[in-house]
Amino acid sequence: MTAAPEPKRVLLVLPPFWPPQIPPVGIVALKSHLEPLGHRVRVADANVEDRFRDIYTRYFALIQSFVPLERQGNLYGVGTDVLKNHFMAHINHQDPAAYRELLGIIVAQTYYTQPGPAQIEALIDLATEYFRRWDAYVLELIDQTRPQVFGVSVFSGTAPSALRAFRLARRERPGMLNVMGGGIFADHLAADSPNLEVFLERTRDCIDQLIIGEGEILFAKLLAGELDPTQRVYDASDIDGQLLDLGQARLLDFSEIDLTHYPYSSGYTSRSCPFQCAFCSETVLWGRYRRKSPAQAAQEFQRLYQRDGKQLFSFSDSLMNPIVDQLSHELLAASRAVYWDACLRADPEAADPDKALLWRRAGFYKAWLGLESGSQHVLDLMNKRINPRQIQAVLANLAGVGIKTATLWLIGHPGETEEDFQATLDLIELCQDDIYDAEGTPFWYFPKGQSKSGHWGQGQERLLYPEWASEMLLLRTWILDGEPSREVTYERQNRFMAHLRRLGIPNPYNLLEMHQADQRWRRLHLNAVPALVDFDPMVYLDECRGVTALSAIAPVSEVGDFGF
Repeated sequence: MTAAPEPKRVLLVLPPFWPPQIPPVGIVALKSHLEPLGHRVRVADANVEDRFRDIYTRYFALIQSFVPLERQGNLYGVGTDVLKNHFMAHINHQDPAAYRELLGIIVAQTYYTQPGPAQIEALIDLATEYFRRWDAYVLELIDQTRPQVFGVSVFSGTAPSALRAFRLARRERPGMLNVMGGGIFADHLAADSPNLEVFLERTRDCIDQLIIGEGEILFAKLLAGELDPTQRVYDASDIDGQLLDLGQARLLDFSEIDLTHYPYSSGYTSRSCPFQCAFCSETVLWGRYRRKSPAQAAQEFQRLYQRDGKQLFSFSDSLMNPIVDQLSHELLAASRAVYWDACLRADPEAADPDKALLWRRAGFYKAWLGLESGSQHVLDLMNKRINPRQIQAVLANLAGVGIKTATLWLIGHPGETEEDFQATLDLIELCQDDIYDAEGTPFWYFPKGQSKSGHWGQGQERLLYPEWASEMLLLRTWILDGEPSREVTYERQNRFMAHLRRLGIPNPYNLLEMHQADQRWRRLHLNAVPALVDFDPMVYLDECRGVTALSAIAPVSEVGDFGF
């Protein structure tokens, strides 16, 4: 009889930079799954380290200093792409002159402003300082934990830090197994993408295995020696399509995460999505949609609150609609109130005032709404299956009971015309008092990973940056030679942000801006949820359970045909 493999010492890391609102669910879910199997798992959340946040703050302050306001657009949103490409070039370049030339191109292709030599040198100095700090952090972690397995959860914006960490780990502990996973496999490194092939070749010397998709079962089998060790990429096909039974998922273990850095705790009730919007990669990455029972989910959030003292949660689900009614009833029946953010589809149910009141009384705090466009033409191109009148009704309905409405808009989708874009601006202006905040993101194209990646390409794709830069960038960026052009898309994004400023609609990226947004929401809506600063571990809030409707809101049947 073959002896069971020895338990492993595992170190899992989340690198910077990731907006520090919710704790890292990915590495925590892995820890929670692997430790009951006997493995000793440490997690490290580098994202909240002041030494790195300081660089992030200074980096964008520098960009703000030389990019005119009217060209900054969504400064931090698009700036993540600048920082990622810059930092990747920083760790890979061989020719300093080519590196400096490329950095100028990267900034100019995003902000349409050419930085001068002094600004380029200042950006390079910040990158140098960042990697000096990052190297010291990684080496100290490895020295302290002495892991046998080193895992990094990687998103596109964190890829340079992850690659640098793997290189350091291989140098310092050549016998350690290096494993990479994370959301980057939904976009820049999607399965069968041209980037993945190049990435695999270029990282052969420092990354042993890559796990694409849901990680718990694959990582456990890798540690148990049940996967081919000579294989570099594992996905669901290596376990016959097996997916984690969410009914058996372990309670998230945040014991090594300093939750005082986060306004929210987190958790999830489902994985994947029952819809397939054209630009989205959720179903491509996660596969079949599945969920926990409402009773299980409600019980888990009660246990997390009682254990960790965080009453405010942000659910990491891609969509809450299939479970929100039942979950709300379960949470209302629970002994303690909790508050929660969730992604919500603007469907007819969300325009029903009785449902909105139920959700609000159950603690629904902020609805993240992927509205994307005010043009029916573009919504149809996206396969959103909603319409502008429906969007208006949903915003009014949620705001009427005080739920924050965080609206997400996609600018420059293939086929969007100037008339379509103007329709988005007009809809936002019409609904301005019912919008808590707005985030405008330019359309980004990936050859693989999005639901319609193959449909859009058809010979129109080309590299954004020069071919000679590919060795430095490693994660190449493609754009489409169609309408609207990249330059037009980013010009529209600048106009979008100017429109928000004129209307006074926030786009908050730090706690001060969030506080100001909360004050505005309170002025606009008598039933407004508590401000973020009202949540304190020493204070129990349950005002949600006493909320009543202020006035009648037209039910869904009275606001028009939604096209279903």
